[in-house]
Amino acid sequence: MRLGVGSDHAGFKVKEHIRERLSQAGYEVVDYGTHGPESTDYPIYAFRVAEAVARGEVDAGILVCGTGIGMCIAANKVRGVRGAVAWSVETGRLAKRHNNANVLCLPGRLLEPEEAWRVAEAWLGEEFEGGRHARRLALIARHEEDAFC
Repeated sequence: MRLGVGSDHAGFKVKEHIRERLSQAGYEVVDYGTHGPESTDYPIYAFRVAEAVARGEVDAGILVCGTGIGMCIAANKVRGVRGAVAWSVETGRLAKRHNNANVLCLPGRLLEPEEAWRVAEAWLGEEFEGGRHARRLALIARHEEDAFC
């Protein structure tokens, strides 16, 4: 599986830890930045990762900023992306099982690096349940196609 990762300065430490753990676990990782702790703008990296997911260059993405919220908002502006903020193993699991999230957004200021890894690992280990959840995602996709965005 090929995964894209990205962060801003607030998520840099966590992103680096996750990137390393993903590599150790055998994932192919594409790092879209940032590549240092200097202040930067999160939408740049959210768009890089989300667009790579939407184009099929990577199978899924993991983004990290201070709260995960900014990255999630930006990533969800890209057609075909289903970004979800997760702050626990359970929310990571449900993001995949119920929402088929293809971009996981993590709060770098609220989770220690190893906690964030456990959330990402749980998300990666789950499968989409389909059923009633597929019907709901179809409603979202239909709106996305009809919307002016």
